[in-house]
Amino acid sequence: MYEQKHRRREAEIDQKWGRLSAVVKFLSGDPQSTKAWAKGSEGERKLATHLVRTVGDRAVMLHDRRIPGSRANIDHLVVAASGIWIIDAKSYKGKVEQRDVGKWLKTDNRLYVNGHDQTKLVGGLARQINAVLEAIEDADIRVSAALCFVDSEWGLFSKPFHQGGVLVTWPKELSEAIAEPGPLNPTMVMNVADRLAAALPPSVRVG
Repeated sequence: MYEQKHRRREAEIDQKWGRLSAVVKFLSGDPQSTKAWAKGSEGERKLATHLVRTVGDRAVMLHDRRIPGSRANIDHLVVAASGIWIIDAKSYKGKVEQRDVGKWLKTDNRLYVNGHDQTKLVGGLARQINAVLEAIEDADIRVSAALCFVDSEWGLFSKPFHQGGVLVTWPKELSEAIAEPGPLNPTMVMNVADRLAAALPPSVRVG
């Protein structure tokens, strides 16, 4: 998406400014909305590299998969003995924490990053989970979803936590969760990965 937005902007500048386009590109730079896509892409690459290094010999990984019929994508799909992992990589700065903002005797746990309520990030995984469940046709396989914060800060005694059924964690803890023993043998892992790869193709890249 970053590449598409960046190239579209450059094409528009070329058309509008002609011989002066190089100067305009140098002076203006990409808008913040486009840079945000680049930042997210870098976070995905960092996490992919970490996962390959830590669990690559015990899992099958599918990166940047498209959900048919929508513009949404899944950053990482990992199939291991422990089951299927749907992973959304986030490259946010600041401290990640779970806060109970409920009043009186009512519990209302929320996800906060850098002091801001980011609970909405959990809801963004719902479509991804549904796409995976459809792909495996409700087979009896454990499906776990995780928000993995690549560049964020955590308190000294912090632990991963669940928010709305989604694991909120960081790369090292995520790798350990994926590597836990489970019911899928190597043949089953390959069969499940093949089914997911067929149903959720790679995102199309321009260029």
